[in-house]
Amino acid sequence: MTETRKIYFASDFHLGLNTGSSPLEREKKVVSWLNSIANDAKEIYLLGDIFDFWWEYKLVVPRGFTRFLGTISHITDSGIPVHFFTGNHDMWAGDYLSGECGMIIHKKPYTVLFNDKKFHLAHGEGLGTKDNGYKLLLSIFRNKPLQAMYSALHPSVGIGIGHRWSLNSRLGKGITKEFLGEEKEDLIRYARKILENEKIDYFIFGHRHLAMAYRLQSETEVVFLGDWIKNGSYAEWNGIALNFKTLP
Repeated sequence: MTETRKIYFASDFHLGLNTGSSPLEREKKVVSWLNSIANDAKEIYLLGDIFDFWWEYKLVVPRGFTRFLGTISHITDSGIPVHFFTGNHDMWAGDYLSGECGMIIHKKPYTVLFNDKKFHLAHGEGLGTKDNGYKLLLSIFRNKPLQAMYSALHPSVGIGIGHRWSLNSRLGKGITKEFLGEEKEDLIRYARKILENEKIDYFIFGHRHLAMAYRLQSETEVVFLGDWIKNGSYAEWNGIALNFKTLP
């Protein structure tokens, strides 16, 4: 691959969510974007909540997403690494996305060097939070015995419950939050804690549904990737600079 190839970052497609835009049109937009970047992509990082709800049974995967999964499989078959970070809506990903679609699965924050610049990547759920109720909820979602019990439900029941839960979430109701300021943003608090022990050039997060870049220190930038509920935003590293872009 040539040095001119780029690294792309996107998150929060929420494929399947019937809010903001139709699920089918959102999936087509995501696929169109993936196809448009495949010619010059060195790597692609998908930073969580790619699916609005994803639960894998042993022999069953959720209905839908055919266009997206086929496109991802074609990209990984061509030799382009695609990294999938689990988010709070799709943390229950098993081995289907890696084994069948070729994606590299990350369930924790990941730090990587690109051209001597250090990137810290994560979806962002629970990082830096002081909300004990949210911490408890995440611990329940991540509990292996409870996951095994949920998998015992028939797929039509289990996946149905998941979709109803999502529609009753803040995002499903169409409620989003503006930037709260450096002192109140959990992920800014988390980034500042990381910076106490190591130098990071770029933090890239999903989860917050904010499309913005924030200069935390003179040499550190925090990028919130936004979402694809209505439009679509992403970041692009060209080897020299990180550019933040929003689709029309």
